[in-house]
Amino acid sequence: MREIQLKDAKASLSAVIDEAVKGHPAIITRHGRKQAVVLSFEDYEKLANVPSFGRLLASFPGDEGDIPPRGASPARAVVDF
Repeated sequence: MREIQLKDAKASLSAVIDEAVKGHPAIITRHGRKQAVVLSFEDYEKLANVPSFGRLLASFPGDEGDIPPRGASPARAVVDF
């Protein structure tokens, strides 16, 4: 991902957006520090709709006994080759 200074991004905003839409987001820096990212709306939607880890756990389809109690050591899998 390329970095571009804020003043340069302002001067070429249309080109920065065109690149983001093509799949090349840009990091906007101000005084040498990363401040923002310009990315396509499609990429933003993908990131915005990622479920949280808590929601993933809550949607676990297994039964209560499928998850070992806290503090229990995981069973070691034996693999024959």
